Amino acid sequence: MGAEREARACATFYGELAIAQPVLSCLRCLRQFAGSTAKRCKDKHLEEALLLSRVLSEGLRVLGEAEARPLLRCVLAFQMEATGSSSSFQKLEQIVTQLAVGKEALLAQEVGALLAGLAPQGEVLSPGDLQSVCMFMEESSLGRQHWRQNLAPLLQRLATTLRWVLQSQPAPGGTWDYLVIKTCLQLFQVLPKDVAPLMWSTAGKSETLQSLLGLLLEVAWGKAPNKDTRLLAGTALSMLVNTAPQPKHGASAMLALFQLSDRAGAGELKFGELAVKAPPVLEPDGLEKLVLTRGLLTCCRMDILSCQLESFTHKACLLLDVVFPAVCALTKEQKDCHYYCFQACALWLQRLRESLPAVWHLTGTRILAQDTELLRQLTRLVWDNAETPVEGVSEFIHSSFRLLLEIYHLECQHFQDQERPLYQQTLQRVVSMPWQIKAKYVPLCAIVPYVGSQQVLDAYPDLPQHLLSCLSTNHLCPAATEVYKALVWQQRAEWQDGRRDAESALAERWALCWLPLLSQALRSPLPILQSNAANHLLAWTLRQLPATQAPLAARFGGRDTASLRAWVSLLKAQKSVAGALPLRGEQLERLSCCLGAREEGVRLAALGLLCCSPSTNRPLSGTEVRLLREFLPLNLNCDSSSFRQLLQAAVRKALVRLRDSSLAQLRGKVPRGTEPGEGAGQLAQAVGFVEWLLQLSIASLSPGSNYQRKKTALLLLAAVLETCTDTWSPERKKGQPPRTMATLLSYARQSGCWDFFSQPNLLALLSCLQDSTNEIRDLASELLVRYFPPTFPEPIALALFQLAQDALRSPRVQEAEAGAVLMKTILQKSDSGTMKSLALEAEAALTLPNRGLCFAQHLLHVLQAQYAAACQDLLQAAATAPMHGAVAALRRCLLQVPEVAASMQAAELAQSWQELLTRLVTTARDITSFLLGALQSRQGPGTDEQAAAPSFADMGNAIGSLIMLGKGRGQEEEEEDSVLLSEEHSLILTCCWVSVKEIGLLLGGLAELLLDPALPAGSGPLLPLPTLQTATRVFQEILLRCRHWGAVEGCSMGFTKFCAALLNHPDPELQAIPQTILEQGLETLSGPRSSSITRRAAGFPMLFLCIVSGEAPAQARPLLTRCVQMLLALATTALPRDWDQTLDLPQVCALHVLQTLVRGAGLGGALLRHATPMVDLALRGLASPCWAMRNAAIQLFSALTSRLLGQQRSRGEGCLAEGVSLQAFLGQHPQLGAVLLGELGAAAGPAPGGPHLRPALHAVLTLLAQLQPGADGPGRLSAEALRPVALQLEARGWLLTPAQRCPLVRAAFLQILALLPASFSPSFAQSIRAAVGTELGSLPPGGKLGCAELQVGSAVLHQTMAHFVCSEAARLADGERIGAVCSLLRQPNPDVQLAILSWVIAGEGGTCEELEKALGLTLLENLGSVLRERRDKEFLRLYLEALLHLYRDPSSWSQEASRKLQGSSAVCLEMLLHMVEAERPGPDLLFQALCAASLLLAHRVGAKDGPLVERWCAALEECSRSASFEVLRLAAARSLQTAGADVVRRSLRAACPSLVPVALRLINVGIHLLQDEEREVRHEASGFASLLRPDPGESLPDSCVFVQDNVGLLGLLQLLLAEFREHPETFDSLLQHLPVLDLRGIVEELEANKATSLYKEDEPNVFAEPAVLARQLLPVLLQLLEKAPAGSPLHASALRWLSAVGPSVLRDLRYCERCWSREAAARWAMKALACAKLHAAVAVLLVRARLAAEVLRALGDSAAAVPGLGCSTQELEQELEVVQGLLAQHGLSPTLSRGDVPREPGPPTKAA
Repeated sequence: MGAEREARACATFYGELAIAQPVLSCLRCLRQFAGSTAKRCKDKHLEEALLLSRVLSEGLRVLGEAEARPLLRCVLAFQMEATGSSSSFQKLEQIVTQLAVGKEALLAQEVGALLAGLAPQGEVLSPGDLQSVCMFMEESSLGRQHWRQNLAPLLQRLATTLRWVLQSQPAPGGTWDYLVIKTCLQLFQVLPKDVAPLMWSTAGKSETLQSLLGLLLEVAWGKAPNKDTRLLAGTALSMLVNTAPQPKHGASAMLALFQLSDRAGAGELKFGELAVKAPPVLEPDGLEKLVLTRGLLTCCRMDILSCQLESFTHKACLLLDVVFPAVCALTKEQKDCHYYCFQACALWLQRLRESLPAVWHLTGTRILAQDTELLRQLTRLVWDNAETPVEGVSEFIHSSFRLLLEIYHLECQHFQDQERPLYQQTLQRVVSMPWQIKAKYVPLCAIVPYVGSQQVLDAYPDLPQHLLSCLSTNHLCPAATEVYKALVWQQRAEWQDGRRDAESALAERWALCWLPLLSQALRSPLPILQSNAANHLLAWTLRQLPATQAPLAARFGGRDTASLRAWVSLLKAQKSVAGALPLRGEQLERLSCCLGAREEGVRLAALGLLCCSPSTNRPLSGTEVRLLREFLPLNLNCDSSSFRQLLQAAVRKALVRLRDSSLAQLRGKVPRGTEPGEGAGQLAQAVGFVEWLLQLSIASLSPGSNYQRKKTALLLLAAVLETCTDTWSPERKKGQPPRTMATLLSYARQSGCWDFFSQPNLLALLSCLQDSTNEIRDLASELLVRYFPPTFPEPIALALFQLAQDALRSPRVQEAEAGAVLMKTILQKSDSGTMKSLALEAEAALTLPNRGLCFAQHLLHVLQAQYAAACQDLLQAAATAPMHGAVAALRRCLLQVPEVAASMQAAELAQSWQELLTRLVTTARDITSFLLGALQSRQGPGTDEQAAAPSFADMGNAIGSLIMLGKGRGQEEEEEDSVLLSEEHSLILTCCWVSVKEIGLLLGGLAELLLDPALPAGSGPLLPLPTLQTATRVFQEILLRCRHWGAVEGCSMGFTKFCAALLNHPDPELQAIPQTILEQGLETLSGPRSSSITRRAAGFPMLFLCIVSGEAPAQARPLLTRCVQMLLALATTALPRDWDQTLDLPQVCALHVLQTLVRGAGLGGALLRHATPMVDLALRGLASPCWAMRNAAIQLFSALTSRLLGQQRSRGEGCLAEGVSLQAFLGQHPQLGAVLLGELGAAAGPAPGGPHLRPALHAVLTLLAQLQPGADGPGRLSAEALRPVALQLEARGWLLTPAQRCPLVRAAFLQILALLPASFSPSFAQSIRAAVGTELGSLPPGGKLGCAELQVGSAVLHQTMAHFVCSEAARLADGERIGAVCSLLRQPNPDVQLAILSWVIAGEGGTCEELEKALGLTLLENLGSVLRERRDKEFLRLYLEALLHLYRDPSSWSQEASRKLQGSSAVCLEMLLHMVEAERPGPDLLFQALCAASLLLAHRVGAKDGPLVERWCAALEECSRSASFEVLRLAAARSLQTAGADVVRRSLRAACPSLVPVALRLINVGIHLLQDEEREVRHEASGFASLLRPDPGESLPDSCVFVQDNVGLLGLLQLLLAEFREHPETFDSLLQHLPVLDLRGIVEELEANKATSLYKEDEPNVFAEPAVLARQLLPVLLQLLEKAPAGSPLHASALRWLSAVGPSVLRDLRYCERCWSREAAARWAMKALACAKLHAAVAVLLVRARLAAEVLRALGDSAAAVPGLGCSTQELEQELEVVQGLLAQHGLSPTLSRGDVPREPGPPTKAA
């Protein structure tokens, strides 16, 4: 702490001088710099000190040296302590140089004195001293001057230090030797002229340098164990050679070094005038040659490398004749140093490129002629290693390719050689490589400039398609991008060569070659392909060829999703290139459509376009701000997590632009894009937008909002606070506020805006702390802690603490977790004064010196009190004080509060923390033992542990006894048996399992936090060995005696952290604990037992998984290897002759544990090393005589299959299904492939003695059938590559014939054959088709086989064959095969029909339009007969589903389809509607029936179909209710989209006015479904709204942009206003959506504060937001009133409504005024903040009151007679204003205004 001492002395010295104030300020900055840990904070404080030093230097100039000396000495002391950071050292160097202006001699004197004191003569330099020597030599001119003057003593100290370090052999991980050699290297580099005489001059030769040279050679030859140290020694030797005054002397010295390495340490080395003995080779690893070679190539002078060596007979130089042979040898020999070897190879080519003129001058000939050995060796070297998987090597190989071709080109030019065969050879080799190999693309890029773009494209016609494939593969994308850029760049150069073509002509030529590629990529449904093309290709293309925008825009002019997304990407790229993009006219209209589109990708792309800019200080235009204001309110409740994250990121970009442009305005600069005179308006616009966004976010945090809206609002609020406050976050590297942020904040607050930390905002976040979801609670807590003032106001803190205490006692898990978050937040937002005000349990805790310790003490007391209560009466405790809340609070407060973690490291608190943690672990042990014992009818920590968990029956009996005890002995009469668990039963189970889970998480987290090896070693471990052993027993007890999977899973997470912490700890005693547990577990597994442990204790296999998952992934994982080997050995032991089937066999247990290890997510590839023996074990287990063994083997094989093949994505995820091809699988697992193919080989032919059962054959075939076709598809390459596998399969063709008696094996074999349709010989392919045709042709009608022919699995075989026939028809698109499929569909064989229908539904036929059309017509033709026969519900469901799938696109319905139904359409529709109305056949069939009815109705609505339409509408209303099944609501929404829009449009025409009431009902159904909790339902309903957005009076458009749910909802409301405002039913139908909520009952329930029940009634629709919808409906209802003429039917409807609800509205308003005016409300005000029902009731009440006031105003005198109202419009509005103000004070009511409701985005509709 020398700097701190100097700072104190300096402050004392200058205290009385005139410059005291700036000096003290500078010292404060320097002290803050020294005390900070984050680099950004250090830089900030140094920057402030530098600014102060400039002021101080003026004052120091007039003072004498004596007065300036203390300050200079102080800064130098800080500089000496900052030698570990180059940037900090440089900044301090600037400061001290600034202060010493005019006193340079004094500064030199002080620097010299400081450096001279590093170590006395002859003493060893410490690592810190060495760091200081290096830094002063590298960064300080005065430091270099000092070392120049003191070179001899410095060399002496370096030699002494290096000798001592090499002799003492410090810790292997130490850096002492490395620092000595780094210092030598810098010395030779910085002072070469001073070092040269000591080495190269006879008179000046230095014995010290000679000694140092010998030590460096010892290090290079292996005396130092560290590889990096040895490599650095080679660089230092090379730097020493660079001091040679003549190149030939340096070259001969280096040659001697290389010869020395070949002589294996014999003789003496002459190095200039120095002579050293050759060091012995300690370990002959050959690394010394790499050390010398890499060092020489890294820094040796060019003239030394290329000068002629005199000792050779021919004209030789170091580079060609010494170094290159060494490089070649290294790349072959040094297998464990690939990185450095290939770095040397790339360096050699680089040095050759630099020295070409000198080498040509020396040799006089070409060095890379076609037949030279050097060229052959070089090309072989780079090609042989092009695919090296070692990280980093590929980059060296890539640069080697480029350098080799460049050198070859330069040589050909220099020697005027026109023959250049190397280019053609390289190109041919590149083209022949598969596209999946990354190594092909770098040489391809390198060759383009030399052969030209056209020659490359002619030789490689598949290149565009291969680039497309690469763009959809992450690791290949950069390489493909470089190829595209190289080719386009070359093409542009060739097209412009000597010509001045217009940009449009260049764009046309580009489009011929590349437009299809870019268009296909940008329109792709694969997000990765689309984004990679947009990010890596599109913007670059527009920069190089601006005119390409026109052909691209023409390609993306459609209205489909792909075109819209691609078009927005194009606009975004244009904006990034041009800097700005004016939005107007058609472009603006289309962008508005994109912002309202249903697809999230389109909306996000359009939002990104609005928010992004190449420059952050370019202001948002007025149009951009307007569009953002329209967009954001409509996208707050999106239920996609990724959408929310990307939305936040985009808005953050917009906020940064607003902030930075505003700061530029305030500094007087005019940001780019600002028109003259616009500055003040843009500043006000920026401030206004941020304020609007803040208010929108806060208003959306109401508990009445759904989870999605609250989560989005919190993310937006986080973006606002992060961007627009001046809160400094030391731990963050980016996103810190600008230094001038205070200026903008002051400006905004003068405008009455940006009061971020106001009371309403605080209350809104406090309500989120009580939310039922972790995500909302944690994010709100983080915002409060990070941005809000450091302490809560005391009243709020006290109320929150009481609320937290109550929540911790709740039996509901969510409420207890909310209490834990509240406790953590209170701890972080309290100071010592607040802590004294809190009613903490332990009075003694208040005397503790630390808040965290005090709080933890309190929570531990609470936990111990709850444990004591549970011991007395577990039932009562589970209901009123379960322990899981207190444990969760302890976990959060101890593990998630940085200040608490820091206090645990404080030496003065270590004893207190150790005592508390010991008591905590002991309490956790007692609680665990008690709870697990209670479930075994035995309580108490002293109870003997049982080997296995109790059965479910035992637990039920134990809990029953506890309930009887809790209810009292008098109630022991038998209760009625119930299938459902009673609430008391659930209370005890919840208390036990959740508490046990929380204890596991707490103990694991503590170990992870406190056993971190990086923590400083204080006064002793906070978790001593006995405490850790106690925790170990707790984990073992939970995992061995627990049956609840949630508890096991939670405990497993904790135990994995616990084991990882122990295994990574340096103490061997702690490292041994997991291994001991593992050995005990294996012993338990293999020993005899009296019960089943793997079936009763779900956690027993997890015990093994946790231990092996704790091993460091980068290490060898010895525990995993040991565990797997023991389990394999145990599983393969012979079964006993007689075994008890009620007990687990050790062999079966071993299989179950192996299965758990395979399924474990943390082991991944580490376990695949053992895949082959495990698969072999599973296959052998399938043939076991023991059923349990076979069952376990099946489970293990299934787990291995999933692990080996990876998780396949579903089709619904919007991307192609991923999988492993057969070729790749056999390549990745050759040994496993041999096992599987060996099992197939055993089935090469039917057994001669009759049927022979091979149980493993089906499993092997099933695994192989799950593989994907080859990556190249059924093309030539894949077919040839897979030919050997195909030949093996052809040899086993009998497996498809009836000779194979098992139909399941035949089916699995056919599935494998279907993977390789193009790889078989024609004769075998024909035999497959014949076998399938024969089998399907022999089926009897109806599929009923005789008993003699009935075989298990025959249905599966027939279905597989039907799938095969369909796939072949789709693949070949052959009319005959298509006819065969239709014929099979008409056959009355149920298996085949079901198979074809399921194949259609799976979408397999989508590639063949002819097949889909033929199947659709066949289904329509037979629809009537199928509906009449009603043969089977499942068949009918699949039939209708297939029909709907084939006609999913309206354009697929043709005239031919109508003709097929002619005459039967009405009958079919009648039967379908009857099925929906009367039969109730089950939700799945009902779904298909309703959708099929809608499909038929959509093609026949006419005037005479009114009754059918009304029946259909009634069915939709019934199915759309919130209580209906999800599939029925989805059916209603899909039916609306299919036929509803057409009905509404027809109702608006003069010919069909009778349909108006039905149209209003349909719109009402649409409004209802657009709020459904299921996303798919809302999306389908939005399709209905989308079809009505264009002019609804016209017929349906051919194509339209489907809009997002909220846009669709607003569109329907606008439609009602525009087209149906004159109909009286409109007003009434909208009022149906205003719910009636009992406000008084809700408030009384809050006031009563009843005990919490474990169960809470679920809302029928958790997505619906009555409050938000009410605010959206209000302006529509008001406009209906305004536009209705006096005396209209609508006024009569409004009067009826006012009479019905007006009096109750007034009563509720007055009740609210009374309630929230009383002081008593304070008791439950904090709880009311989070009551969703109360918030919804209040919001709806305010909307009703506003509407009632408007109705009074509109009706005038006619409303005076409303009984019970008795007030005027003005009086009602005044009452409303008072109530609203009161509610707002308590955080219950956002201010309502007409501006709150966003209007529909985009251009207005024609009708509006």
